[in-house]
Amino acid sequence: MDRDNQSRTEKKDLLKRLRNERKEWITRASARLRMQKKELRAIKERLGKGAGTVPQIAGATGIPAHRVLWYFAALKKYGELVENQKDGSYYQYLLTEKPTEDASA
Repeated sequence: MDRDNQSRTEKKDLLKRLRNERKEWITRASARLRMQKKELRAIKERLGKGAGTVPQIAGATGIPAHRVLWYFAALKKYGELVENQKDGSYYQYLLTEKPTEDASA
């Protein structure tokens, strides 16, 4: 039993040391995740009002166009966004309808 307790204590100490060494990285990663969630929420809120192009969404949300395009690529990949008609040189995008839980039952 003493060996098990010693092993657990060593693991706890090692994890504590690692957390302290990586504290700055963890803080930066957490801040970036919060920013991404906030931006994604803003994009979805804007698209909830109707279709929009990348420049329109970027202007409405204040998010740089290159990041809006990145979010659009991810949303499209996971089926949450579809292309609509073209507006000049840009496609308009729409949020997809989320299936209700009743439909799957």
